[in-house]
Amino acid sequence: MKHIQRFLESQAFGVCTSIGEKLGFATSSIRLYFIYLSFLTFGSPVLVYLIMAFWLNVRKHLRRERSTVWDV
Repeated sequence: MKHIQRFLESQAFGVCTSIGEKLGFATSSIRLYFIYLSFLTFGSPVLVYLIMAFWLNVRKHLRRERSTVWDV
């Protein structure tokens, strides 16, 4: 079950996981609050989630160091 959870988290950008790690909250509670908030505000947190996913992807790309031409 943990293998499936890790696979889904890596495919779903890992936004809730990174927020949970930085703030010290359980990832499952952050996901539940996100779902509840999405229903209450008619889906507007989905836009925030996508922006955060984009930002995490950009940060990951910028942190990667290329040492040689062959790493491209």
